Amino acid sequence: MLEAADRHPHARAVLRAAVPPEGAPSHAYLFHGPAGAGKREVARAFAAELLAEGAPDPANARRRAVEGVHPDLTWVRPSGAAEMLVSDIDEPVVAAVNHTPFEAQRRVFVIEGADTMNDQSANKMLKTLEEPPPFAHLVLLTDKPGNMLPTIASRCQPVRFEAATPEELSQRLQTKHGVPPLTADACARLALGDAERALALALGEGPALRDAAERYARAALHSTLAERPHVTLLDQARARGDAAATGVAAQIAGDAELLPDREAKRLKREGETAGKRAHRRAYAASLDHGLQLVALWLRDVACAKDGVPELIHHSDRAEQVRSDAEASPATAGRLRDAVGLVETTRTTFILNPSEELALEALASKLERALNA
Repeated sequence: MLEAADRHPHARAVLRAAVPPEGAPSHAYLFHGPAGAGKREVARAFAAELLAEGAPDPANARRRAVEGVHPDLTWVRPSGAAEMLVSDIDEPVVAAVNHTPFEAQRRVFVIEGADTMNDQSANKMLKTLEEPPPFAHLVLLTDKPGNMLPTIASRCQPVRFEAATPEELSQRLQTKHGVPPLTADACARLALGDAERALALALGEGPALRDAAERYARAALHSTLAERPHVTLLDQARARGDAAATGVAAQIAGDAELLPDREAKRLKREGETAGKRAHRRAYAASLDHGLQLVALWLRDVACAKDGVPELIHHSDRAEQVRSDAEASPATAGRLRDAVGLVETTRTTFILNPSEELALEALASKLERALNA
């Protein structure tokens, strides 16, 4: 079941040595590495092995753990717009961790986005990590280990996951999802090792987001901001947010049908808040990804200016990049300074400014910086 860890040497060494019956699993692990590296898949496989030990039907226990329906496996995801709330871990983890297993010899708790815990949730998790019962195992997942509280990270055994190479990501997109080779290569490069972003760029709304980011960057390069290119980015983000909220509403409606009236009403009230948070998460993530693509376009134009076209990430649009490099008066140095302006704006989004004003202001700054 742990074959998914084989391409990650550190993870393979740590986890295979912990698998029972020969291994002795730790009470807590911190799976860290880029998004899409396979942390979730390996966490499910590892939990399946822990829960299968001593089961009357180990294969059945593994299957239910992998499918997420084993009663002794708890999987937690952040529900806040930008952070993990106390309610996400209070009852599901902190209160439940001391309850004896339902059917297995162990209980396994997997916490996604562990780096997003706010102070309250982090303090509660810290107490749980300090004195867990012997049958409990916690697996924390993070794409950003630098954002983890040192006190929490130090109480977990680190398990490192490696980023996939652009070649590996491109091959995966082609063979598993039928993406054309040229597009797959570009999306793999633009993902910067993030397999989830590579897939998102290649399918669904990904091509539209790429187009919107390209128009935004090129409008700043060619002083055509009167076209208001930021509007398209905002529309893309709102559409992503609406889709996320609709998904939450559909799930809540389905669950409510199975509950008594009073419980159904309570669930629907809570669902409204959950939908708003889901909208905000998807909206913010889309804007952040769009600005990352803007920065990568400017970076690619700088590469073309420097005469290193082999380093261009937008490999399927290399001709447009070269055209921008020839037409723009900006030096490679000014282009890299413009990339810094974009990254600064990505950081300020965390402070919840007006996104539309921030995008308009950034476009004006880029125009001035690139056409001075």
